[in-house]
Amino acid sequence: MSRQVVVAGVGTVPFSKPTAGRTYVQMGTEAIRLSLADAGLEYRHIRQVYAGYVYGDSCSGQRVAYESGMTGIPVINVNNNCATGSTALFLARQAVASGAVNCALAVGFEQMTAGALHNVFDDRPGPLDRFEQETNALIGDIGLPPALRYFGGAGLAHMQQYGTKLSTFAKIRAKASRHAVNNPHALFRTELSEDEVLASPVLWEGVMTRLMACPPTCGAAAAIICSRDFANRHGLSKPVRIRAQSMMTDTPSSLHAHDMRKVVGFNLTSNASEAAYDEAGIGPEDMNVVELHDCFAHNELISYEALGLCAEGASEAFVVDGRNTYGGDIVTNPSGGLLSKGHPLGATGIAQCAELVQQLRGQSGHGQVDGARLALQHNLGLGGACVVTIYGD
Repeated sequence: MSRQVVVAGVGTVPFSKPTAGRTYVQMGTEAIRLSLADAGLEYRHIRQVYAGYVYGDSCSGQRVAYESGMTGIPVINVNNNCATGSTALFLARQAVASGAVNCALAVGFEQMTAGALHNVFDDRPGPLDRFEQETNALIGDIGLPPALRYFGGAGLAHMQQYGTKLSTFAKIRAKASRHAVNNPHALFRTELSEDEVLASPVLWEGVMTRLMACPPTCGAAAAIICSRDFANRHGLSKPVRIRAQSMMTDTPSSLHAHDMRKVVGFNLTSNASEAAYDEAGIGPEDMNVVELHDCFAHNELISYEALGLCAEGASEAFVVDGRNTYGGDIVTNPSGGLLSKGHPLGATGIAQCAELVQQLRGQSGHGQVDGARLALQHNLGLGGACVVTIYGD
C-alpha cells in the first residue's frame, strides 16, 4: 500500500512579462527558497528534485537546483508541454508514495519569449503533427497560430452544437479578472467587464477576442512533497494531503472522434478526472474550489463539462448563473487562472498547486473560499498529457 503524501511547503514568484528581464535561474531559485521557508525545511532534507520547463536547454533543472545546494541527489528534468509543472508534481508524489524517498521537490520555471508558442526545431517532425492534420481537416488552415486554432476551434464546436454565445466566453474572462484582483502574483489585476473583453481586438471573428487568450509569461513555482510520517517527525505544521492524483495521455478518440473538443483533450480530462474521483472516493459535487487549465476562456468552459462540474451542454448556464464563482456551486480559478496570471508553461501546474494548498490552509486573504475542504487541480498539455489532483483530508 502506498504511503499518505502531503504538500509541506509551496512558493510562487510573481509572474511577469517576457521583457521583465528575470532569468529562469533567478526565478526558480527564489521559488525553491520560498517553498523551503514555507515548509520549515532545509535543502538537505530534499532527496529528489523534479524540475519542469519547456523552453530551455538540457540540465536547466540542475542549474536551478544547484543554487540551493549541490548535495548529489537525483535531479530529473521534465518536459510535458503545458502540463509540465503538474507532471513534475506527479513524479515527486509518486516517488514519495512508493517509499523511494521521504521528501522530494517539484519545481517549475519558464523564461519565455513574447509571441505565440511555436516549435523550436523546424528540421524534424513536430510532436503535434497529427493534431495539426486533424485540425486542418476540421476547420482548415485559417492563418492563425496553432494553439489559437485548436482551442478556438473547440469553442466553436461547442457554439455550433449548443448555441453557446461569444458573450459567455467574455463572462469567463471577466470572472477571471475579478478573482485576480486578490492575487499579488497575477500579471493582470485590473478588473474587466464583459463588454471590455468583447471590445478587445478580434483574433477570430465571432469566436475569440484577444482578452479571451492567456499571455505568455515568465515565472516559477515550487512545492515540497513528503510523506505524512516525515511531516510528523519534523513537526511540520501546515501539510496538505494529496488525496488522489491521475495522469493520462491521449487515446484514439482524441484524433478519431473528429471533434475539436476531443483534439484539445476533452476525453483526456474526463478520463483523468474520473480516475482521480474514483481513487479519492468522492465526486465533483464534493469539490469546494478548483484551479483548471484556462489557457483560453474556451477551454475553461469545455473543462467544466469534462471535469463533471456540470453536465455536457450545460456550461453556458453554469457561467451565466454564476455557479462558477464565489457564492455559486464551486469557485473556479480563484487565482485568476492563466487568463489573468499568464502561462509560464513549466511553472503553471505547480502554481496551481500552491494556490490550492493556500486555500485549504485558509491563507488566501481576500480571495479565500469560505469553508474550503476539498480542492481539484487540472493541468493539460496538448500532445498530450493531463494531470488531475485532488487535495484535502
